[in-house]
Order: sequence, then structure tokens, then C-alpha cells
Amino acid sequence: MACALLLAGACSQQAGVAGVSAESPVTVPPTGATPVVTATIPDPGSSGQARSEETPAGKIEAPEGGRPVKVPPPKLSAYTYTFPVHGCRVSYQRRLLVLPKTTIWAGKGCAFVAPVSGVVDEVNTANRWLPSTDAGPDREGRFVTIIGDDGVRYLGGHLDSVADGIKPGVRVGGGQLLGRVGTSGNARNAGPNLYFAISWKTASRYWWVRRGMVNPWSYLDAWLSGNRTLSPREETLALRARVGETPRCTVQCSAKKKPVRPREEPEQEEPVVVITLTPS
Repeated sequence: MACALLLAGACSQQAGVAGVSAESPVTVPPTGATPVVTATIPDPGSSGQARSEETPAGKIEAPEGGRPVKVPPPKLSAYTYTFPVHGCRVSYQRRLLVLPKTTIWAGKGCAFVAPVSGVVDEVNTANRWLPSTDAGPDREGRFVTIIGDDGVRYLGGHLDSVADGIKPGVRVGGGQLLGRVGTSGNARNAGPNLYFAISWKTASRYWWVRRGMVNPWSYLDAWLSGNRTLSPREETLALRARVGETPRCTVQCSAKKKPVRPREEPEQEEPVVVITLTPS
């Protein structure tokens, strides 16, 4: 009986070639073929994240990172600039009011310094402004302008005083003292401030150019925050090419007329009466 069962089992096997199994061989991918990866992707949960039975119950805390690495601002030009008021708290306008310039509010006597290396262009040490006339060339009171090495003219006005040795033709370095903040010119009834303007070199008779042609506050923001290579050179030269070196004055150009006093008529002399006595 046992032999019968053994024979039956042996007979139930499929015949094959000697030395080769009759079972289905394991398929081996040929060398160089791209393997196929099969994985089971869990269904997304309500939050859209995959469910996992191996997620630990405890909260996973991220390791503490190191201190942020300070990266220096990119170098944007070959020139190095300095904020024009040094050693004092300041505030200034960041929008166009009347002219493309800004008023930097600071304490009286604060240092007005050269924003970039250059040569002194104009110096006015006299405060000639009068409210009765409000003459355009006198509105900035005491002022200093320099022509920077970048080819741009910078003006600082409403000064209380001009620094010793500052005169036309003198070379100055960036950050060098040019004067002290004050209230000269038409700032007489305002708080001490620096009238700061950016333009290009012209003859002094074109005073409306030196009082400001390029909005300065984006450059002031950069110089104050540490990006000291943002330069107004390209914007200034582009504007000069578009409007010309001596554009016509269009804003706040006329001075007040001097009050006319009534003319006084000269006193009339009494006629001289000559009486001749005729002897009788």
C-alpha cells in the first residue's frame, strides 16, 4: 500500500529532461535591464498625508539650528557711500512732495558729511534768504555741494555753519565733515534739518538744477541699512541725457516782488517874495 502511494506520487510528477527540474524557473531580468520596483502606497488620510502604522505617538522635535550666517550685501558699484548725517538720530521723507529732494531731520549741530569721495563744487557761507523776497538761489541758506567721483552732484543745505577749509576745488573723502545741520535759508521757522539733493554739475546760475533732480530716498535707505555701494550714477546720467544739462525751471521759480513804497513828493519851496521899498 505504501509502495502504491509512493508510485502514485511519483507518477503525478511531470516528466522532464534529466538533470533539469520540471518546476517553473525563476525569471531573472537580463543584465542591463531596468529593474521594476513594486511598492504598496498607503491611502491618503483626510489631511492628504499618508497614513503610517509606524508613526511614533510622541511629538518629534526638530533639532535646534545654528545662528544665522550674516551675508554681506552684494557689491553694486565701484563707489562706497556714507549716509550724509553722522552721529545723530535722523528721520526723512520717502516720497515726493514738491521737489525731488528730501529733508533729513536731525539735531542742530549734527555733522553733515560727504556722501562719497569727490571735489567741493559750491560753498555758500552767507545766509541771504529773506521771507519778503523768497529768492530761489537763497532758499537753501548756507550750503555745500560736491561733485562725487561717481560724477553726481550732492547738495547739503540749511546748514548752521560750513566746516573749516571747505571751499571750491578742495578734495574730500567720503564721510568727511562738510558742515553742521541748522535752520538757515527758508528753514528759519522750522526745526533743524539737512536739505539733501542729488543732481549733476551746472553753472551756479542754474540754481534750480542743484536743488534736486533725482529722488534720493532709495539711496539713503540703502546707505543707512548697510548697502553702501548702491549708486545714483546711472539714474542721474540717464535723466540728464533725457532732459538736458540745463532744463528749464518749472517749480518754485519766481521770487516775491519787493514791496513798493509810495513815492514821496519832494517838498515845494515857498516862493521868495522880494519887496522893494521905493524911497519917497
